[in-house]
Amino acid sequence: MKQIILKKGQAVLQEIPAPIAQEGEVIVEVAYSLISAGTESAALQRSGMSLPQRALAQRERVQQVVDYARDRGVGTTISMVRAKLEAGSKPGYSASGYVVMVGKEVNNFQVGDRVACAGAGLAVHAEIIAVPRNLVVTVPEDCSLKDAASTTVGAIALQGVRRADLRLGETVAVVGLGLLGQITVQLLKASGCQVVGIDTDPNRVELAKQLGADMAIEPDEAIINKLVHFSGGYGVDATIITAASKSDAIVQQAMHITRKKGRVIVVGDVGLGLQRSPFYEKEIDFFISTSYGPGRYDPAYEEQGLDYPQAYVRWTENRNMQAYLELLATKKIDLSQILTNEFSLDQAEEAFASLQADGERPLGILLSYPITSEKTERQQKLHPANYLNYPHKTDKLNVAVFGASGFARGTHLPALKSIKDVTIRAVVTGKGTNAVEVGHQFNAGYVSTDYRYVLADKGVDMVVISTRHNLHAEMTIAAAQAGKAIFLEKPMALNQNELDEIVQVLKETSVPFMVGFNRRFSPAIQQLKTLISQRSTPLVAFYRVNAGLLPPNHWVNTAEGGGRIIGEACHMLDTFRYLVGAPVVSVAVQTISPPNDQLLTNDNFSVSLTYADGSLCTLIYTAIGAKALPKEYLELHNEGVSYIVDNFRALQVIGGSGGWQGGQDKGHKAEMSAFINYVRRGGEPPISLDEMVEVTRETLNIQQSLLTTLKL
Repeated sequence: MKQIILKKGQAVLQEIPAPIAQEGEVIVEVAYSLISAGTESAALQRSGMSLPQRALAQRERVQQVVDYARDRGVGTTISMVRAKLEAGSKPGYSASGYVVMVGKEVNNFQVGDRVACAGAGLAVHAEIIAVPRNLVVTVPEDCSLKDAASTTVGAIALQGVRRADLRLGETVAVVGLGLLGQITVQLLKASGCQVVGIDTDPNRVELAKQLGADMAIEPDEAIINKLVHFSGGYGVDATIITAASKSDAIVQQAMHITRKKGRVIVVGDVGLGLQRSPFYEKEIDFFISTSYGPGRYDPAYEEQGLDYPQAYVRWTENRNMQAYLELLATKKIDLSQILTNEFSLDQAEEAFASLQADGERPLGILLSYPITSEKTERQQKLHPANYLNYPHKTDKLNVAVFGASGFARGTHLPALKSIKDVTIRAVVTGKGTNAVEVGHQFNAGYVSTDYRYVLADKGVDMVVISTRHNLHAEMTIAAAQAGKAIFLEKPMALNQNELDEIVQVLKETSVPFMVGFNRRFSPAIQQLKTLISQRSTPLVAFYRVNAGLLPPNHWVNTAEGGGRIIGEACHMLDTFRYLVGAPVVSVAVQTISPPNDQLLTNDNFSVSLTYADGSLCTLIYTAIGAKALPKEYLELHNEGVSYIVDNFRALQVIGGSGGWQGGQDKGHKAEMSAFINYVRRGGEPPISLDEMVEVTRETLNIQQSLLTTLKL
């Protein structure tokens, strides 16, 4: 299928694999999508910027890159940033079309339904899109799909009006008469308000009058007097700012034209440098309107499909979208004079170029898409794979990578690319654009959005599973049944049932298998293991992890991740198991008593483990430590010698000899090399299945023990 990508200041049509329906998602064949002149013109300009220019324009992201470099290394970070720049961005956030597929748990849509969709990165300019169910609404019979493509912008405008909390007959100023402002003017008139439109563009001022504004003017020195006179001597009851400007002057002007104890609502992207006067003197209420409405930026609502009860949250994103479509259907909103520019998908470059042309620019642009009626044509659109380089099996070990997050791109994929006689045959991700981007970066043979399609490929010898944790068991079982060697990034399973099923299928199929417990392969731990290999007495070890705070709704802390005990503490438990060389015989768990919901028990805990040889190991895991403190620290004592592993950069030996020092190396490349050698040559696996199962069971038991302790 085709999708628009913004690269180097231009709009490019790119072939990508179509998305498949995940749980809670709706797959839509797009009929129309809306190009927002303000938002997408800025995105187009940004795509043409150099790296330094982007850093200046998006300073809030610079620290993210610095943190990534600190954790993954400068070379990996530079490679990632360059790949992002070369890949471009995915514009679009408002579209309409027909349902062609629904995922599990979606029971309010059927194939063939006419729908409107919202969401940046979701309702993009593409022939096929995958959108979570809470960002999809049915289009009423009397509303055209062409008009319905504006649903997202309409919902944003509607939420701004709701935030103003207006009463019948109140006077409202709308500052900025672009697409958002013109829709806002009509919404206010439909609400029974007196409306004043303000814009520097005389054509937009005139359009606002035609669409029902009681007064529309250009801002000048006399604007305050004009509005005071229009409003009976008081000033407007509310001002809704729908303009886009970095200047603080707009919000200051809004304070001047608004009456005492009135309201100012910011919908557009404007400077927010507030002066105390007249904001303070008039006791004006100042509100920010968050995009489409309640639910925006909440993963539980947008991604997981959890709705807010209507009795408590009357107007959510979804309900705002529905209300706007009803206004279109009943002709309360007229878009015929607003969305006057229409281009076909094949004219995408011309459409985006018009946003930056000299002269009057369009308020918004509609893109139209060819709707397929033939089954064969639709199947071609819905095909989940794109070939990039070589479709045929090579003589090397042919590897497919499932999941291409920042972690996989910074660790597993570079490791695979550097190993001789390995071919990255396929890359699978949920997003087609991401798949193509990563596929090109690592010279993959083809990319796909469906792992089942890749498992059916007889040319794939081995799979690397690096997806979100809730998919690990499903993919592992399917890969084993397909006869593929499996490298599974931790964790092995999220519950005992998954673990049992995995073990059963591995024993039945005997495919090579390893969990990515990489710490044991690091140079520091390898050297430490050698130094204590001749011991005859138990070990005492202490492992501290300064993990960093994650919000409670971060995917790691949800059902997708299973929490940090299962998702990361397994690394530390495996390191203990490797160094001790004996199974655990007892476990004691303690956790904090958090004063609020922001501090989680399962990422602030201690575990004491006693092993069959008498060794005692303690893990302290916390998310509330200082950011400046390195993440991992291991201290081990045995037979008069102490050993310190400091964040995998050095092994210090006190009371003995044989330390190690180098750049941070957590063993990712070494573990991958070890597993690939095992796949090729057989022999003893790098980690025995019994040890991997033992460590996984420990994490599950610790999680359960922690929950039981809390109940008591």
